[in-house]
Amino acid sequence: MSGIAAAMENALATEIANAAARLVVEEGLEWGPAKRRAVRQLGLPARTPLPDNDLVEDAVREYIGLFCADTQPLELRALRELALVWMQRMQAFRPYLGGAVWHGTATRLSDIYIALFCDDPKSAEIALIDHHVDYEPGSMTGLRGELIDVLSMSCRSAALNEEIGVHLLIYDLDDLRGALRLDSRGRAPRGDMGAVRRLLQPMPSSSVPIP
Repeated sequence: MSGIAAAMENALATEIANAAARLVVEEGLEWGPAKRRAVRQLGLPARTPLPDNDLVEDAVREYIGLFCADTQPLELRALRELALVWMQRMQAFRPYLGGAVWHGTATRLSDIYIALFCDDPKSAEIALIDHHVDYEPGSMTGLRGELIDVLSMSCRSAALNEEIGVHLLIYDLDDLRGALRLDSRGRAPRGDMGAVRRLLQPMPSSSVPIP
């Protein structure tokens, strides 16, 4: 690929990432759907290569810094507090927080994703039933590209005055080691209750926690 072609490809990827970032922040879309909708909104061919998640994450952080710097830190804290409540409720199943709420790019429109690592895949669902929790079973792509069970519910955040989606991702206990491998930027992809509590420790008002 020539230098000009590479530069054009990089510029297009950045344009898609910026359009996707706006959808992530303003509409609460997950990154995959946001990238695909951005391609459509920009009038690009359906087979246009999508930017990688690192580029989208950079665009999301830039968008938040430009347009949501005064509101996002408090919204993120409220989501992490709600996530910790659910992690405490499900602590028997080794909960780990992931996604935007863990990485620090979440807003009030973001959902919470908590991975559970269970000896018995049905045990977490039984626990919800025993505690009369209203949930919806579903599935999504897991760590290795396989389909995993997901238990989803809507929970009120008093701090945000919003209904927040909480999703419990069900993994086998054997999957735990792979789930903690560092990501492409050398960061932990998810954190346990202790890590989330550390994120909630008081910080200077001008600081945005970024794991």
